[in-house]
Amino acid sequence: MIERGTHDIAAVRIVWRGGEVSELAVRRPVAGVAALTRGAEMRERVVELARRGVPDEEIAATLTAEGHRSPTCPDQVLPITVQRLRHRSGLKTKARSRWRHAPDLLGVAALSERMHIPAKWIYTQLRTGRILLDAQPSGAHLFRDAAEVINAVRSLRDRTVDQVDLRADQPHTEGQNHG
Repeated sequence: MIERGTHDIAAVRIVWRGGEVSELAVRRPVAGVAALTRGAEMRERVVELARRGVPDEEIAATLTAEGHRSPTCPDQVLPITVQRLRHRSGLKTKARSRWRHAPDLLGVAALSERMHIPAKWIYTQLRTGRILLDAQPSGAHLFRDAAEVINAVRSLRDRTVDQVDLRADQPHTEGQNHG
């Protein structure tokens, strides 16, 4: 026998041959955070942690440890759930890379933010070979956080050069511009 129960929990009762009875509560998918038993509490906790500057992935891990879950996931809080709750509350975060790297390196999002240019433009230059970088094992595109690198990318953006070679085996003076 299955009873829908309240919100996101269904009560299951199995009567076995011989009369033994097993009862359990099953977390079932729901349409949104509002339908979760502890949804309002989770939303408040997300806002509290986000205001402290905690990244979405860490908030998700904290909420999971506290027994919360995402509407469609029975055993954890997904970072996308945290992101959506944060956005609905009007809280923004700094652009972050999905890869962790040394503090003297910039990912595409950080470079884009620093230079006030669209990240899509940088990705296009990488894809078309106008910006040459060493391949990272993680797949990340990492730029040295140095004035000459930023100036070289700015020169490419301003169309004063046709290509910027930022690979490690190339000298970094003026971004090793090829025009």
